[in-house]
Amino acid sequence: MQERFETFTVLINRISRNIKKIKNQEMEEYNLRSAHISCLYYIYSLNGATATDLCERCEEDKATISRALDYLETNGYITRNVESAKRYKNPLLLTDKGFEVGKKIADKIDNVLAVISGGLTEEERSEFYRCLSIISESLETVSKNSMK
Repeated sequence: MQERFETFTVLINRISRNIKKIKNQEMEEYNLRSAHISCLYYIYSLNGATATDLCERCEEDKATISRALDYLETNGYITRNVESAKRYKNPLLLTDKGFEVGKKIADKIDNVLAVISGGLTEEERSEFYRCLSIISESLETVSKNSMK
């Protein structure tokens, strides 16, 4: 049982670390970090998004997304469609600079997915994601129950 736990946690941590490393290496020339990349990717692929959408998609808290969006707006990657009292509900759009980087991010993600999926059949990939979803949902349930 302990070996299973160690294997699981080491592999999950290694995957997470490698994803962050790839994000940081690929976007170093733009001085972007992991949260910036996730925001740009989702705004690009959804053709616009709100901060609330990004919190849900990126699985990040409001403060992290807010800081990332402030950085992206200040550095000319995004713009807000309209000004309103509810800044978190404002649609975010890519500038030309943001669109260029968003496309580069999306292309890189497609390439990485092609490489990591190369050794799997469609059935294996589907089963892997099904199992990963079950594990994720189970861990969420355990974490909520342990808070009581």
